[in-house]
Amino acid sequence: MSFAPVLHSEWLKIRTLRSLCGALLAVFAVTTAFSAIAGASGTSDPEFDPLFTALSGVTPGQIAAVSFGAMAMSSEFHGDGLRLSLAAVPQRGRWFAAKATAVAVPVLLVGLVTALAALVAARAGLGDAASPLSVAEQARGVVGCAVYLTLMALLATGLAALLRSGVGTLSVLIPFLIVVSFVIGDMSGGAEDLLPDKAGQVALYETYDGTLGPWSGLGVTALWTAAALAAGAWSVRRRDA
Repeated sequence: MSFAPVLHSEWLKIRTLRSLCGALLAVFAVTTAFSAIAGASGTSDPEFDPLFTALSGVTPGQIAAVSFGAMAMSSEFHGDGLRLSLAAVPQRGRWFAAKATAVAVPVLLVGLVTALAALVAARAGLGDAASPLSVAEQARGVVGCAVYLTLMALLATGLAALLRSGVGTLSVLIPFLIVVSFVIGDMSGGAEDLLPDKAGQVALYETYDGTLGPWSGLGVTALWTAAALAAGAWSVRRRDA
């Protein structure tokens, strides 16, 4: 079977699961709402960065993106779903690639719309404080935000394939995203900059310090994602359905 019908079948699975559609809606709603709140909260912070403030809703919004990726994969492990999928598509690598693509494309599209909406909503509250932002900086922030959300969703997809559990994946990733980066802080000697969330979010800042820039930061996040997908692909290939 060629790749296109496999991808189509995986997209149909995602489109017909209400929980997955709800997760995509949550990406948009949560990110936009929190960005609008941040924009209306003022600019009293001495380290105020107008671009990151406008896109800061991605911090809670990424939880919905991670949930989408984890649930899209973990649904295969309920009721012999994976066994049926592999019976239809015996080429396990092709099936896994189609699943990852079916996760990535909608998150990327929703991420672009979400980042643009968040930027517009936050700018309304920021007023003149957002004036220094150039068109290029705003475009980079919107694209970077969408790519970041996509990478985090794929990271969850790979981990869910490895752990074979959506609950297990979320139990690992959500505390990691919420707690770890803040806990290690300065104690890591700058190593926290190489964490997938910290590295990828550099693209959301107007100005940035450290060794990573917007695209190199997303590159680090992409390496984490590639490692998770490779582990997930290995699990799908080597373990019984």
